[in-house]
Amino acid sequence: MYKLLLYIRATLFWIGFALSTLLVGLMSPFLLPFSHETSYKILVPWTYFNVWWIKVTCGIKYNMIGKENIDLERNGIVLANHQSTWETLLVPTIFPPISWVLKKELFKIPFFGWALSRVKPIAIDREAGSSAVDQVKTKGKARLDEGNWVCIFPEGTRVNPGEKKRYRMGGALLAHYCAENSEDGEGYPIYPMAHNAGECWPRHSYIKRPGTITVSIGQPFSVKGLDPGEINDKVREWIEAEVEKMPSAVK
Repeated sequence: MYKLLLYIRATLFWIGFALSTLLVGLMSPFLLPFSHETSYKILVPWTYFNVWWIKVTCGIKYNMIGKENIDLERNGIVLANHQSTWETLLVPTIFPPISWVLKKELFKIPFFGWALSRVKPIAIDREAGSSAVDQVKTKGKARLDEGNWVCIFPEGTRVNPGEKKRYRMGGALLAHYCAENSEDGEGYPIYPMAHNAGECWPRHSYIKRPGTITVSIGQPFSVKGLDPGEINDKVREWIEAEVEKMPSAVK
């Protein structure tokens, strides 16, 4: 009976998610004459709605630690662990406006991909090797220089809770590149972010488990004087230690 209830609640969520995605997708072609800033303001409420909607339908709430560490007056690079789709919905509600580093194949998804293209993501070909890294560095710096935040999941894909995956260097290389090409050698600060969203919304799972996700925002740090490997290690060590001490999201 309980499992049936979870299916019903998940179905209600997916209906709302699909309808809202359809709506923003249909709106997207009409936003072509507008600036990126205007398009973003019109489209980003979709993320707020779905964070709220999953709480209403599936009972998934969250508790944020370290919100006081965020300085919205100075944009930076957000490097976070990746366990589910949930955190991709939450991040734009915390760090607006934000550009994602993502695989270009997402643009092919009807409606969702149309809207995605209007918010200046950093779309890369993951099979392109070193040229993909160059795109992250040059396009990422351009977005940051425009005033956007940039979010990258160093693991590159969703990882189940309790599992570990090698952190890719894209985010660290972007931060190092920005610092090298700045007058003061500071570039943009890195904000490490950790969470345990995969406990409530597991990878490839239709069912969502009710609970309270913990989201932790670390103190931003300068990459001045650090090489990309040191940057990557610092982020990975902080995230893994933070996730380790989080209370279970599902009671």
